[in-house]
Amino acid sequence: MGLASTLSLCSHPQAPLHIQRRQCLGVCGQFVRLPSLYSARKRGGFRILVVRAASGVRGTQSRSTGARRVYRQSQAEGPLSSGPVKQIASVVVPAGVFVAATFAGTNLLSKLGAKIERESKQKLNEFARELKSFPSIDMSGRNFGDEGIFFLAESLAFNRIVEEVSFAANGITAAGMKAFDGVLQSNFTLKTLDLSGNPVGDEGAKCLCDILVDNSSIEKLQLNSTDLGDEGAKALAEMLKKNSTLRVLELNNNMIEYSGFTSIAGALLENNSIRNIHLNGNYGGALGANALAKALESNKSLRELHLHGNSILDEGTRALMSGLSLHKGKLAVLDIGNNSLSAKGAFHVAEYIRKSKSLLWLNLYMNDIGDEGAEKIADALKENRSITTLDLGGNNIHAAGVNAIAQVLKDNSVITTLELSYNPIGPDGAQALAEVLKFHGSIKTLKLGWCQIGAKGAEFVADALKYNTTISVLDLRANGLRDEGAACLARSLKVVNEALTSIDLGFNEIRDDGAFAIAQALKANDDIAVTSLNIASNFLTKFGQSALADARDHVYEMTEKEINIFL
Repeated sequence: MGLASTLSLCSHPQAPLHIQRRQCLGVCGQFVRLPSLYSARKRGGFRILVVRAASGVRGTQSRSTGARRVYRQSQAEGPLSSGPVKQIASVVVPAGVFVAATFAGTNLLSKLGAKIERESKQKLNEFARELKSFPSIDMSGRNFGDEGIFFLAESLAFNRIVEEVSFAANGITAAGMKAFDGVLQSNFTLKTLDLSGNPVGDEGAKCLCDILVDNSSIEKLQLNSTDLGDEGAKALAEMLKKNSTLRVLELNNNMIEYSGFTSIAGALLENNSIRNIHLNGNYGGALGANALAKALESNKSLRELHLHGNSILDEGTRALMSGLSLHKGKLAVLDIGNNSLSAKGAFHVAEYIRKSKSLLWLNLYMNDIGDEGAEKIADALKENRSITTLDLGGNNIHAAGVNAIAQVLKDNSVITTLELSYNPIGPDGAQALAEVLKFHGSIKTLKLGWCQIGAKGAEFVADALKYNTTISVLDLRANGLRDEGAACLARSLKVVNEALTSIDLGFNEIRDDGAFAIAQALKANDDIAVTSLNIASNFLTKFGQSALADARDHVYEMTEKEINIFL
């Protein structure tokens, strides 16, 4: 049975919207409740069409994700029923319309079936016309498959205002890719196409590349978690050699190895329009990094390079930094987190930092550079005046390494975001950092979650907050602060601080006494700037929660300032 015959759209203008959204479908004495499937939002004066996944449906199974499949299909859900359903497709429905699904193979009367099919086609055609009025469409996580994509593609082909479309996580295979041939021949406004989370594989990539090779509208293509391998990467590389429109290419969490990296590197030698390449979570290794390094020496267009989780190791890092040092363009973003770098790898990164005048964002998250590596990075930062965001989280850095980073901040007014979470810096590391941040630096976002600073470390941070005028976002999650640490921070919150707007104290074993101290601080400071306080995953009872809620209401009544408190 075709898609058109599996949907019945019936108009009920007299029913309130909330009743329409909760219509029940009767099939052979069984009822399936249909949850809310659509919403219309406004962005910049335009309506945005959004298909939302069903939630809270009984009988669905939780999904498990593999270690390398980090793409989260958060909107995806299982079938609405475990009964004999061939396929249930969900679409966005205008107000006054509800979706009624019919089951294939049931013994419905032929006349009734024919009527349903006619009505389905009629209503779907009406919906297709309505679809043309939305510039942004999100149909992710609906699992409508290849048949559904052909129907929706036909509608999109004649949409003259749509600029971005997401078909992520819909069970689309290589066969479904053929649907975009007609779309991209007729639609010249579509700029962003998201097909992430669909098992299109190499064959699907080849089909799509044949369509995109001469396309002059698509600027951002997202193919994350789509089962691509080296052959798919090769097809994309050949397309990049001829396509001069594409600016952003996302290939995260696929199965691209050295051969695929080499193909992409070859494309970078000829393509002068691509700006951002995302290859996180693949299998490039040191050889893949080396291939990219050679291409980067001649490429002038690349601005962002994301290689998180590719096991490039120190050897690959050396080659990559060498290539970037000779890069003729202006790379602004570099992500080489989770690549098993040691202090030796940090040395090569430091050498690049010294030379770079364009790099703004550097991610070394989840490597193992240790104190020695941190000291090398710190020494290089003394000569760098471009990096604004530095992520050294999860690198086995202790107090000595943090102290080296802190000393740099005395003379560096460029770095505004510093991530040090998941490093065992302890209270001594917190003290070294806090002493500098009292009166130096321009840090706006400071992340110290899971750093083992304890109540003593919280005391040092709290003392710095009394004088610091730049920190706006402070993350202190999971540091064992307890009530003592919370009380220290509360005393600082009583002092006028016009910078701090968000503080995260989750997972800190804080009890009611700590909550009471923070609540009193919020009440006492009429000029408090805090708008967000996370104290979830602690040990508060209803008394501590009530105290914080009361403080929130008091602040609003006295100042009309809203504080979002997460319990």
